[in-house]
Amino acid sequence: MTATGDLPDDPSGPLPGFHPALRAELTFPLAWGSSPERDFEAWRRAARATVEDHLLVGRQDDTPYAPEFTARSDGDGYTRELVTLSLTRYGRVRGALLTPHGAGPFPAVLLLHDHGSRFDIGKEKLVRPWYDDSRLAAAEDWADRHFDGRFLGDELAGRGYAVLCADALGWGDREPLTYTRQQALAGNLFHLGSSLAGLLAREDERAAGFLASLDRVDARRVAAVGFSMGGYRAWQTAALSDFVAAAVSVCWMTGLKEMMVPGNNTLRGQSAFHMLHPGLARYLDLPDVASIAAPRPMLFLGGEQDRLFTAEGVRTAYARLRAVWHSRGAADRLRTETWPDVGHAFPLRMQDEAFGWLESVLAAPARPPGEGGVPRPRGLFTKE
Repeated sequence: MTATGDLPDDPSGPLPGFHPALRAELTFPLAWGSSPERDFEAWRRAARATVEDHLLVGRQDDTPYAPEFTARSDGDGYTRELVTLSLTRYGRVRGALLTPHGAGPFPAVLLLHDHGSRFDIGKEKLVRPWYDDSRLAAAEDWADRHFDGRFLGDELAGRGYAVLCADALGWGDREPLTYTRQQALAGNLFHLGSSLAGLLAREDERAAGFLASLDRVDARRVAAVGFSMGGYRAWQTAALSDFVAAAVSVCWMTGLKEMMVPGNNTLRGQSAFHMLHPGLARYLDLPDVASIAAPRPMLFLGGEQDRLFTAEGVRTAYARLRAVWHSRGAADRLRTETWPDVGHAFPLRMQDEAFGWLESVLAAPARPPGEGGVPRPRGLFTKE
C-alpha cells in the first residue's frame, strides 16, 4: 500500500509463490456432473445449501419488509416512488420503484447496480433520480459512460415492467464508501463473523421476494437484471431465489481459475470482497453457482474487449453453463454471447437485444424449477 493509503503499489495484487498448488486443489467437487448426486433437484438443494453456508449470514431472515412509500411522481408512462424497507434485520434500505401505468399485475425486474468504484450513486446509476437534483449530473455521467445515455430502469418501466432498484451497502444513501474503505468494511465484517458478499447476496435474495410480493407484480414473471457487479448479482440471485423466473447478466461471468491470473482486477482485493464468499471455491466454481438456477431462462452477454475477464475464462464458464442446461433438456433457455467490438459496457444495441429476449421469456408465465407455481411471500409484508 502506498504511504498515502490510496491505491496499492502493485495494482495487479500479489499472488503467493505457491498459488499454482492452491489452484490445482480447486477441483470443484460439488459441480453438477462431478458431484456424486445424480438427481438434479437433489443436487440443486445441496449446492444451494453449500452456497448459503458460505454466505456467513443467517440462512433465514423473517424480518417484516414493512415498506414505506414516498416521493411519488409520474414518469413517461409509469409512476415513480421511493420505497424504504427492511431487507434484513440490520437496517432499512431505500430503493426506487417504478410501476407502469395501466392495470397490472405486471412482469417485473429486480435491477441490480454495478460497482465501478463510484459510491456516491447506487440506484441512481440505473434510475433517473427524480427525487434529488443534486445527484442528477453524476447519474447522467454514469449512464453516458456505460449505457449510451440511457437509464435502464426508466427504459424497462416504459416497456411495461415494474422495476425495483435499491442501494447496496456502501452506495448512495447507505454510507458511501471510498476505494480504500471497502476493504476495511469487508475485513471488519469478517471479524464479526459475517461477510460483505454474503450480506449483499442475502439482501438481493430478499429484494426479489419483496418485489414478487407486490400486488402490482405478476410473481411468476420476475427477472433479475444487472451489469458488471450487477450482472454477478443477477445470476447469484437467480441461484438463491425461486422468485426469480429469468435473469440477464451483462459483463460478469468467468471461470474462477481463469480469472485469477497476474494483472487481473480481482487480485486487487477491494471490489472483489463484494463477490467473495470465503471457502466456496473449494466446492463450486462461479458458473456452477449460476447453474443452480437451471433450467430457468438465463442470458449472459459479454464483450470481447472487456479487460476484466480473460477470453479463456468466459469460454470456460459458458461451456460449463451450456453443459448443465443441455443436461436438463433446456439448451434453448440459455443464451451466451460475446460481442466482438464491445468492452466493459452495455451499449444501446446490446440493451435492445437483451430487453427483446426478456420480453420473449416473460411473455407467458415461466416454469419455476421443480413442480408447482412460484409462491408469493406472505407474512413479511405490510399491504402496499
